[in-house]
Amino acid sequence: MRARIYKSTGSWYVARAENGETYQARIKGVMKIEGITSTNPIAVGDEVEMEIEAVQEESAIISEIYDRKNYVARVSPHNKHQHHIIASNLDQSLLFVTLKDPKTSQGFMDRFLISCEAFHVPAIIVFNKADLYKKKELEKFERLKEIYEAVGYTVLLCSVAEEKGLEEVKALLHNKVSLLSGHSGVGKSTFINALFPEFNLRTQEVSGWSGKGMHTTTFAEMFDLPEGGHIIDTPGIRELGLVDISKEELAHYFPEMRERMNDCQFNNCMHIEEPNCAIKQAVIDGEISEERYISYRTILDTMESEW
Repeated sequence: MRARIYKSTGSWYVARAENGETYQARIKGVMKIEGITSTNPIAVGDEVEMEIEAVQEESAIISEIYDRKNYVARVSPHNKHQHHIIASNLDQSLLFVTLKDPKTSQGFMDRFLISCEAFHVPAIIVFNKADLYKKKELEKFERLKEIYEAVGYTVLLCSVAEEKGLEEVKALLHNKVSLLSGHSGVGKSTFINALFPEFNLRTQEVSGWSGKGMHTTTFAEMFDLPEGGHIIDTPGIRELGLVDISKEELAHYFPEMRERMNDCQFNNCMHIEEPNCAIKQAVIDGEISEERYISYRTILDTMESEW
């Protein structure tokens, strides 16, 4: 029978069949060696074929993985030469970020957006904990909103404490399969609990000694939304290494660069020192934000050491 993966806990998976029944499933042995390059051969969101192993124990064996529409992956935290699939078959991803307690760097945001562009997953940026923002943070938000909306991303300002932006996010989630990501401590679980109290996700405050969020979600997990759709909650991500992207390809995943790069004098222009570069000219003319260009250069400089 066909089923969808709702949770992965290493070697066992929670799978829900088309009839609504939930099973504990494991992979048929031979599947593990068939050219799987990720650390996890099956990810949350995957559609699989499985056979019932024991009716009483509600266990099953997964015999086939159906082709993925898309997925989002990151460099494995344990081995930089392998990748880890965060989730698959997505309609969109929501990146939760904060400008205070803890502060999300623009570099992290851009890496996440690059990953979504590379795997064809539309991305939405949710600036959370707005109730903590003072004048400086609000000015920073307005600048970032201007930058990312100009590129084509949806940007929202939200606060659970002030019940701000909750309904907008809820509307975006309706009848979609949505990946929810962000650093630990950005209030993602608190946000989900405010929208859908029935999920009762574990939450934890930012640790005072480091300013970093503490890990609360251990494995990615899918939840059915009461009015249609699914969300996939993910563990808090500290760092996001890019997967299978070469230095030559990087600019393709910046939409504002992608639409102008054919105007560069050289086909293989890296947009650094080359003459008649349309990207650098667009930065000078204010058509591409300086912050995004700096982010591009910074990521480019670190890619050598990643691979």
